[in-house]
Amino acid sequence: MHEGRLVFAQLMDFFPEREFNECVARYQGNYRLRGFTCRGQFLAMAFAQLTFRDSLRDVVTCLRAMNTKLYHAGFRGSISRSTLADANERRDWRIYHDFAQILIRRARQLYLNEPLAVGLQQTVYALDSTIIELCLSLFPWAHSQRKKAAIKVHTLLDLRGNIPCFVRITRTKVADSALLDQLVPEPGSYYVLDRGYHDFARLHRWSQAGAFFVVRGRRNITFDRQSSHAVDRTTGLRSDQQVRFRDRRTAKGYPERLRRVTFYYAQRRQRLILLTNAFTIPALTVSTLYRSRWQIELFFKWIKQHLRIKHFLGLSPNAVKTQIWIAISTYLLVAILKRQLRVERSLSEILQIFSVTLFEKTPDFTTLLNQNAHFPKTTCPNQLPLFDF
Repeated sequence: MHEGRLVFAQLMDFFPEREFNECVARYQGNYRLRGFTCRGQFLAMAFAQLTFRDSLRDVVTCLRAMNTKLYHAGFRGSISRSTLADANERRDWRIYHDFAQILIRRARQLYLNEPLAVGLQQTVYALDSTIIELCLSLFPWAHSQRKKAAIKVHTLLDLRGNIPCFVRITRTKVADSALLDQLVPEPGSYYVLDRGYHDFARLHRWSQAGAFFVVRGRRNITFDRQSSHAVDRTTGLRSDQQVRFRDRRTAKGYPERLRRVTFYYAQRRQRLILLTNAFTIPALTVSTLYRSRWQIELFFKWIKQHLRIKHFLGLSPNAVKTQIWIAISTYLLVAILKRQLRVERSLSEILQIFSVTLFEKTPDFTTLLNQNAHFPKTTCPNQLPLFDF
């Protein structure tokens, strides 16, 4: 007999039970339920995320195959495809939204001292959106374009640890800049934005709130130059200027001065025009801040590859939002586990291990995750290298 506890049960030790029950009670998630509670729904959907299940039948079949271990994994009551489908359809998605906010606060505290690509003590955020395509015949409520359906996931990413702090799921017709009204800017923090957030009236309100932004400018915007500063062109910088908008409508929305930094990105042969209200940091730091925005693009690519947010287990808006928020919560649980247990593997490696060991027993959870984390180089002279580079 194998000693120890199931890997899935040890993972759920990081699940804050009391806070989750408060979220369930807030929206009466367990009202008049007999067996399959909101916690059972979360566990089943988290299992689907961790083992890469793509359908309700797939999830239920795999769980029933482990029927003798379900109780020890935390499941209570029977699980069926119709029960799980009804839960995703009817139970309020805000339960899992509020629960994810609790995990976000906990993860941000753990990654508070994570180093940044720039030498700043302040918090740096990247704001962007990604589109998830859907089938129009199955998701008619998500009509995007002619014969197409999709949703847009707006995300504010804390670059210390790549923790998603703010997520909104909207239709694709919602402009990126409209999300600036839903965010409460933190004074002293830096927000890195792409060209889709060119609404300088909204950005001016952020500037008055004490927040700093770095946004990529468009070439057709006209300025009146107020002053210029010398730059080291060997670093890629081309100019560092203080400007005002020449266009009356734009100047009415942002009547104050802005800093305009031009940078040539040699690797891509790309010239970047960056606008910011941060006048005290070096010009090279402004360009480094914008280049760190690439982390949110990598984050979107990562979650689409490693989480189940492209194949949905329900067709209603409630089911889609429930699955996305449970996917985010699962990501945060693994990120919390990685930091608290000081696991040396990457998040993708941890997910791969979980995909095949969830219902295995182990006495030492940390040893399982750290085992062979660093592969030693072979010293056998008879073993030829597979690659010479």
